[in-house]
Amino acid sequence: MAFWIRYTIFSPQNHPEKAVGELWAICFDGETGNHIALRKEIPFKECVFKTDGFYAKVGDSILEPGALKGSIASTRHTISWDLAFSGEAKPLFLLPVESYNRMLPKAKVLVGMPMAKYNEWVSVNGRKIEVSDWIGSQNHNWGSKHTDQYAWGQVAGFDDHPLSFLEVATARLKIGPFWSPFMTVLVLRHRGEEIALNGLTQAIRAKASISYFNWKFKSETGRVVLEGTISAPREAFVGLRYNNPPGGSKFCLNTKIASCELKITHKESGLPDRIEVLSSKHRAAFEILTDDPHHGVTIRN
Repeated sequence: MAFWIRYTIFSPQNHPEKAVGELWAICFDGETGNHIALRKEIPFKECVFKTDGFYAKVGDSILEPGALKGSIASTRHTISWDLAFSGEAKPLFLLPVESYNRMLPKAKVLVGMPMAKYNEWVSVNGRKIEVSDWIGSQNHNWGSKHTDQYAWGQVAGFDDHPLSFLEVATARLKIGPFWSPFMTVLVLRHRGEEIALNGLTQAIRAKASISYFNWKFKSETGRVVLEGTISAPREAFVGLRYNNPPGGSKFCLNTKIASCELKITHKESGLPDRIEVLSSKHRAAFEILTDDPHHGVTIRN
């Protein structure tokens, strides 16, 4: 079982008067394959997004330091939550810090609290699920448009290395009629060290292949090679429609019960390579953003 909850603003380009608040919730059930996904749109006048502190209110649902509470109901399903979260890890920047003040990329992302610990409960259709020290993260993304195409992954604790954290993305941008090459950025925290392979030149040199629903990536320096696979069966995904501020929409294929295997090759001068393999079975986050409608995943909203 895994959950994904999102408080956000959608503001169409050049029409801030049409902005709305959006509340999203998904509960993934890896045992039954019955995933419940809900979205609620709230008039912006009924929302609060503070700019001087960590606080969001979408309708009656609230996100604040250390806690989130809310609910979404449709004609068939209801998801409610009352959760506390905490953590001591410093924020993780997937992009080089200086790039957050630049025009490109137009979509930015950071992990405000890696290795966050969640407690209290989530309720799905009246079934209360006790949450006791579940490990995840608190994330933030923003921008003037969605990245044109991407795969994104995150592992908050590997099976044999529960304190290690991986954030990785492969993306390409469309500039006018032209596509950029695929670029891969990743940051790994492992054994007390942060390995950040996320500079522009490094991202372009990295290799990646994305197919439904298997993603392979590799990035290498003179000191280390990180090579990984993130995958999940089609039935592990929920399909979402993301409206794009400039117009149109994208398909987001979203799962939080994927698997990841990451091979770390440490290259030490004059010594044989030292290799580690980290695995996470059914605990990885995996999202694909695409314009392609031929993915075979039902779009829920």
